[in-house]
Amino acid sequence: MDRRKSFGACAAALALLPAVPALAAPIPEGATYVALGSSYAAGPGITALAPDSPGRCGQSTDNYPRQLAAKLKLHLVDRSCGGATTVDILTTGPLGLAPQLDGLSADTRLVTVTIGGNDVRYMADFAVAVCRLRAQALPEAARARACAAPADFDLNRAFGAADAGLRAIAAEVRKRAPQARLVFVDYVTVLPPKGACATLAISVADADALRARASRLADLTARVAHETHADLLKASALTQAHDACAPEPWVEGFVPPGGPPTERPRASFHPKLPAMTAIATSLARLLQD
Repeated sequence: MDRRKSFGACAAALALLPAVPALAAPIPEGATYVALGSSYAAGPGITALAPDSPGRCGQSTDNYPRQLAAKLKLHLVDRSCGGATTVDILTTGPLGLAPQLDGLSADTRLVTVTIGGNDVRYMADFAVAVCRLRAQALPEAARARACAAPADFDLNRAFGAADAGLRAIAAEVRKRAPQARLVFVDYVTVLPPKGACATLAISVADADALRARASRLADLTARVAHETHADLLKASALTQAHDACAPEPWVEGFVPPGGPPTERPRASFHPKLPAMTAIATSLARLLQD
């Protein structure tokens, strides 16, 4: 058996493990489900833009929250938004939108959360890495914004703030929606286990640094889920054999600007439809066990 496929099967099983043993009541059909998170929940560039998506949020009609809601016949309140940080979930943050938590109510029965990547510049530093290798591939106007991290950015401090933000989100969910089952969904795997490939358009050194950051973010999410008695869906494990360099990638590599005007722009380093479908299917299985 191909080693990547074998590992992928094991990872899929591991992805379904709850963070802590729990006996949860089934979520009834028609119950309210609130999806919180960043672009890895919203699904920019996947199939069609949802008609009710805030323009800047990029919610797809086929992101994992919408697929899951359809599978379980739930009433979805999708507050996910591209570019969101933990601050945007908790309060009016850099995006300038109402707090995502405002979507919760006392009768909410399910909450999923995919957040933290933007807190630690995971996506932003993919752009920086592309700039280092292929600055000419980016529009000139975007280079100054995308090609350098802020001078005052400190990774350890950013991870500390993300930790606090994730814990505050869990506490607020418990407070505002005491009946809700809370599931943290971590980020899909973008990078191969080692090295890089042409699809990524980044150096091996940058791939190594970003791989370490992704692993640290997955560990943080798992730890917070465990310590706040939430469930955890390890999308990172579920998609491990389908990184951007894999024979069957479930995540985009670098997408050069300037695609066909009639085509919905794909989002570099973001999940494709198969990843969203796999997450929704695994979540449905977890919630029905």
